[in-house]
Amino acid sequence: MNKKEAEKILCERNEADRLELLHAIDDDLLLTCYTLKGHMEYFFGPMLPDCGYLKLFELINYENGIVINYPETGQNELDVFVDSPKLNKMFHEMEEWSTMLQCNTVAKLNRIIKEDHAGVIIQVAEALHEKKIAAIADEITDKGKDVHLVLIAGPSSSGKTTFAQRLSIQLVVNGLRPVPISMDDYYKERLNTPRKADGSYDFESVEAIDLELFNDHLKRLLAGETVKIPKYNFRTGLREYRGRELTLSDNSVLIVEGIHGLNERISAVVPARNKLKVYISALTPMSLDDYNRIQTTDMRLLRRLVRDSQFRSHDALMTLKLWDDVRRGEEKYIFPFQEEADIIFNTTLVYEFAVLKKYAEPLLQGVPETEAVYTNAQRLLGLLSHVTPLDKELIPKNSILREFVGGSAFKEAL
Repeated sequence: MNKKEAEKILCERNEADRLELLHAIDDDLLLTCYTLKGHMEYFFGPMLPDCGYLKLFELINYENGIVINYPETGQNELDVFVDSPKLNKMFHEMEEWSTMLQCNTVAKLNRIIKEDHAGVIIQVAEALHEKKIAAIADEITDKGKDVHLVLIAGPSSSGKTTFAQRLSIQLVVNGLRPVPISMDDYYKERLNTPRKADGSYDFESVEAIDLELFNDHLKRLLAGETVKIPKYNFRTGLREYRGRELTLSDNSVLIVEGIHGLNERISAVVPARNKLKVYISALTPMSLDDYNRIQTTDMRLLRRLVRDSQFRSHDALMTLKLWDDVRRGEEKYIFPFQEEADIIFNTTLVYEFAVLKKYAEPLLQGVPETEAVYTNAQRLLGLLSHVTPLDKELIPKNSILREFVGGSAFKEAL
């Protein structure tokens, strides 16, 4: 049906929020609606023509609701449901907070922008981040001389780099001396890097890291010894030593950021009481409306599209082609360890969808129709069509979102 027909129905139903959502889309856009047992609804994205097509699924009682477990496309069996209570708790906290702010749907965000109240929402969202990061720094400080190693891990485009910088600033405020070490500098030399089944290098495997050397350096540093820190040359695939030596003082805290930070093999020589594992994720509580949730992976993909264009000279086509491989790496090397974290930090910002729209839309529009990822590009464009754009100028320079749209106060370190 067309937009006018849909608006008429929503007026009759007295659904003001969903009516607000329609205002953002183009007048000539056709909406696909679905009917089940006489009840008609609009859902974003394609659905099965009949429930009978779904032969394999599982309904699991969970807290005050249910989990619907169904197979990925092409699979003939269900994955075993793995409970993630820490991650679930963090998501619920963000969901409750955004509901309290009355900014938990795109329709409400559009209204906030339209009424020129976006500045307030941005300030509150950024203040929440700062408060939580300061609390993590306080927890590290309160542990006194016990914790000298902080490991930060998370999936692609979760904002690990900016989080590590902001945490370091809060540690300095508390009188500590944060010392960053890049896990990337401990890659094995190219000749010894493991390979995937297709013969390409598997840089995301934990085996690509020289675990023996990294653990040896951690042990020696925490014992007060001086260590020569390597620098990995990604062009030559060789490890180099450029004169950097490191010795920790009594108030030093090693800050290590990398996708394998939660894997115990990375820091096996360090007792649990002497380290803190932090998991960074971007779990958006935002929905289009009460029936259409925005996938958290879509928000991270939009972040990555914008960042790759801004800082890595990658167009949307390249980013979309690589995304499935990135997700497979996350499923294998990151998500299985997320519940091992001592602290989980959600980097999502309730307003970011509106900011990312301005940058992501022209990139996605450039994906050729002949490419296999064109369908995914069109799906993301359809998602973005519902939101009112917001300029980045109101965003603080130290915001995690600046890592993706540019203008970060930490740009030299990024």
